[in-house]
Amino acid sequence: MADILFSSLVDRLHPCGPVLNDGAALYAYEAIAEVAEAEGWPDLLQRAGPALMPVLGASPYLAGLMRREPQRLRETLMSPPEARLKAILLATEALADQADTVETLDVDAAKRVLRHLKADTHLLTALADLGDVWKLDHVTAALTRFADAVTHAGIALAVREERDRGRLIDYDIKGERGLMPGLFVLAMGKHGAGELNYSSDIDITFFAELDALPLKEGVEAQVFVDRLARRVSNILSERTGDGYVFRVDLRLRPDPSSTPTVVSVPFALNYYETVGQNWERAAFIKARPIAGDMIEAKAFMQALSPFIWRRSLDYPAIADIQSIKRQIHTYKVDERLDPAGANLKLGVGGIREIEFFVQTQQLILGGRDPSLRSRRTLDALDALRRAGHLAPAVAKELKQAYVRLRDWEHRVQMIADEQTHTLPEAEDERMRVAAMCGFSNLSRFDLAVSRTLRLVNGHYGELFSDSEDLSSSFGSLVFTGVEDDPETLKTLARLGFEHPEQISATIRGWHHGRIPATRTPRGRELFTRLVPRLLEAVNETGAPDIAFTRFAVFFSGLSAGVQIQSLFLANPKLFKAIVEIMGFSPRLAQLLSRHPTIFDAMLDAGFFDPLGEELDRLIMAEVERVPPDPENALENVMNALRRICREQQFRIGMQILNGRLTTEAAGAAYARLADACITHLSPLALEEVRRLGGHLSGQVAILALGKLGGQEMTARSDLDLMTVYLPDDPSEMSSIKGWGAETFFGRFTQRLIAALSAPTHEGTLYEIDMKLRPTGAKGPVAVSLAAFENYYTKDADTWEFQALTRARVVWATSEDFADLVRLKLETILRATRSEARTALDVLNMRALMEKERPAKTFWDFKLAVGGQVDCEFAAQYLQLVHAANGGPLRVGTIAALQAMQRAGLARAEDIEALSAAWRVQQSLAQVMRVSLDANDDPSKEPEAFQRKLARAVHTRRLDTLEKKLKDLRKRARNAFEIVVAPRDER
Repeated sequence: MADILFSSLVDRLHPCGPVLNDGAALYAYEAIAEVAEAEGWPDLLQRAGPALMPVLGASPYLAGLMRREPQRLRETLMSPPEARLKAILLATEALADQADTVETLDVDAAKRVLRHLKADTHLLTALADLGDVWKLDHVTAALTRFADAVTHAGIALAVREERDRGRLIDYDIKGERGLMPGLFVLAMGKHGAGELNYSSDIDITFFAELDALPLKEGVEAQVFVDRLARRVSNILSERTGDGYVFRVDLRLRPDPSSTPTVVSVPFALNYYETVGQNWERAAFIKARPIAGDMIEAKAFMQALSPFIWRRSLDYPAIADIQSIKRQIHTYKVDERLDPAGANLKLGVGGIREIEFFVQTQQLILGGRDPSLRSRRTLDALDALRRAGHLAPAVAKELKQAYVRLRDWEHRVQMIADEQTHTLPEAEDERMRVAAMCGFSNLSRFDLAVSRTLRLVNGHYGELFSDSEDLSSSFGSLVFTGVEDDPETLKTLARLGFEHPEQISATIRGWHHGRIPATRTPRGRELFTRLVPRLLEAVNETGAPDIAFTRFAVFFSGLSAGVQIQSLFLANPKLFKAIVEIMGFSPRLAQLLSRHPTIFDAMLDAGFFDPLGEELDRLIMAEVERVPPDPENALENVMNALRRICREQQFRIGMQILNGRLTTEAAGAAYARLADACITHLSPLALEEVRRLGGHLSGQVAILALGKLGGQEMTARSDLDLMTVYLPDDPSEMSSIKGWGAETFFGRFTQRLIAALSAPTHEGTLYEIDMKLRPTGAKGPVAVSLAAFENYYTKDADTWEFQALTRARVVWATSEDFADLVRLKLETILRATRSEARTALDVLNMRALMEKERPAKTFWDFKLAVGGQVDCEFAAQYLQLVHAANGGPLRVGTIAALQAMQRAGLARAEDIEALSAAWRVQQSLAQVMRVSLDANDDPSKEPEAFQRKLARAVHTRRLDTLEKKLKDLRKRARNAFEIVVAPRDER
């Protein structure tokens, strides 16, 4: 055995497989042989020839190493591999020592030496690996030992530079606290576990006790250590003409996107104790101090041990640990796992699945059983088997699979020294790997790969098999770690995301606890379960990027997350409805994002119940909760109404989108909400005017007109209002300010308008339009009952009577005055008028509107030819010309049209055409007003939203909707022209 250990490498080499490319192999061999002949070692090369030829034919990188530096090959072949490795490590250590002792430091020369030593290491480990001299453990240990040594050397060089710049006080660099007291480096991942792969980067993390650093006065500690760490990274990873040593990844520190390069020990400990995630616990299983202040490093690891190894875990904590595993999609036994393009590390059945298989069990069981805390995967599998947690056969199969996968991974990387884990898709390129793995037939290699991947994925799927699946039907969803998971990016692309990297980064950030909803351990545990449901739900909207972005705004704005995420998980239909909002309704999504408390209303079990008198009760209850405060009563109620109205407008919008409200019911619900606001604010506004101006005897009423009057409101409707008053004594003046009735009730109206429309810290309620009052914007804002009656008796135009058909009393100071105003309204509307003159006026007004206010787009339901104005004008005309003879009066368009049909005052086919056109366009308007901004084009919205719109005419396509709407409008315009035709044209 001793003879074998001390024999030279050339005597122990075996060919790794067939010579794949005879021409390339022979060309490289002959170039090397020419040098060997000149330098006197042709026999050595000839003995190594059979083992070198397959390598030269398959790996351009290794062939290049041997051709460029034949002397390196000679030294490697003639030395015992263990002795050669020791010499490389001693040379690296000597470089670190020289950094402290040389009179003048030449960093460039040192970097050159390090890169040559890396090439020495790479050639040695490759030949020992491919030649079957070293097994996997020996190969990874050699690479790890070299990485440790060069990290130490890099720190030594960087420290010497800082000392030369005068930033350090004198201290013993050979002392027990090492090169830089207070600063230490942990190797993470495979580097920490001693399992470094052939072309791996190194995951190293710098920590520091800033107060313990040997800095001169005036040197800022954080700036110093960050600069030092970056310099170490540069020394090792910069590509020069001699190559590089190792790519360095510094991101396994706490929350790398928002923390400095070097994290202070107190901050790190607090981070891990408060927001540390289970994947970070898993990462620290492999953590190992490798350089710097080992006393501080040991203390840090001891302080961190309770975070890594918890003695007691509740069920949610265990479930969250299991989630690390459950995020990876498990394939069915009969599903083929294609070797072409397979990622041997991160793909299905890859190395990561074995590591997760081990680490999840270590995290759950290792707190009580220290024997399970091994850094190395193979050792941990053995430990789990010995402790009875893993069947011997399963442990054996997984160990064998792990070794095969790691061997194949190394050969993939040896071809071009690339940090890749993916088998080539092209057969000729994949055959290079197969040849280096000993296969002369690609089909057999592919079969071996496929069987191994399926075996690993099968065992992986059996672990925690009864637990909730956290992958997607589209594939794996892994958001642990600090970099994107390739399989997850593919899954996100399949889910329809245009920029999977952005989605992945956002979700990882949430996992880091960067938003309030995931700041607690319980919040993060729930979020882990919610993620796959969220991503599949946004996919179903047909606009995943848009829906996710809007959900992100909402989710980030939550002040806490446990209750809401628990609700989402317990009520999938509710969660799906919320996500649909994000995809279909930017207006509701924005409302929810700006005011997340709206969501509280959804917690009510009756949120989707029919809307009616319950709205009045809800608003009354909210107003009654306002604390008594006579001086601020109006403002307090204004804010309370803004809160409850937001919630209820959101509720109405949700029921519109879910199809729970009919067209008429939706308009009535919005109107009922506005009525309630007017009813509660009007008496307070009147009391406010009395407080400021004094008492004035009289009555006042608020009339609703337009969409509010007709109870046909949509999400964006303003309020058309009119104030009518009746003073007890027209000559009376208010007791404090001496205001007359016109001024007094004008002030009341202005105060009410402000109460309804002025922004407060709770937002706004409605926009108010008072232009439909007598004399419009020119006259007083409040109209006396006498002036009202006189105007409509003598001066009003036909269009004003049309508007009055929709007037209704919303609030009055007494029911008697409300009845009096209603009587006056009916008297005015039932006055005798010329049918022909009225028809001409209506037609002229419609023509004027078409000229001065034409429809802006096809989707202008109000003003389009055959749109809602045509239907409304027809209904108003019929009421005006038949009211004198007892014809029906109704404030709503559909109710008025149907009443006319029942009374036999219009042809059924005309009423049906007008009603159908109005109802369909009102239905479309309800959905679009809830969902989109005023000028948005539904043809540019997601297909799922277009289908929701199209359901208004019982179809699924927007183009079909457009055709049917054109037909409905054409029929409605024809009916309008028939109904409103002057008498002599009939």
